[in-house]
Amino acid sequence: MKKMKKGFTLIELMIVVAIIGVLAAVAIPKFADLIRKANEAACKGQLGAMRSALSIYYGNMEGIWPSSLTEITPTYIQAIPNAKPGCPNMTRADSATVQYQGAGATGCTGTNDGGWWFNNGKSSVGLHTGVFCVNSTKTDTKTTMVHLW
Repeated sequence: MKKMKKGFTLIELMIVVAIIGVLAAVAIPKFADLIRKANEAACKGQLGAMRSALSIYYGNMEGIWPSSLTEITPTYIQAIPNAKPGCPNMTRADSATVQYQGAGATGCTGTNDGGWWFNNGKSSVGLHTGVFCVNSTKTDTKTTMVHLW
């Protein structure tokens, strides 16, 4: 009587390895894209939290924006959050630094230094602007300039 050996042939194993390779080649780029989108969402969340804290301060102070963001901590927000690396391609990502812009600035003019940009100066008509944005002119996954969020 002949004994039958049970197992996979080399060809069957090579087909399985090829299928796994194709699946990995498709999944890895998608995974990297999901990570970037998640980081961008985290950055947008931090931006929204800061803008909310600034708005509450503005309301409590009856129309006056803070001259420095240290005025809103810890009463309106616990701490100034780091602009995470999801705020794309900044040279100093993951930074809580704030670049202040004074009188005459009309909007965010990110310099890609990282951190945040805040206009605490007065506009040409004498009003404080209170514009707060990400300090970057890079684009996100939807090709929108990050400082325009």
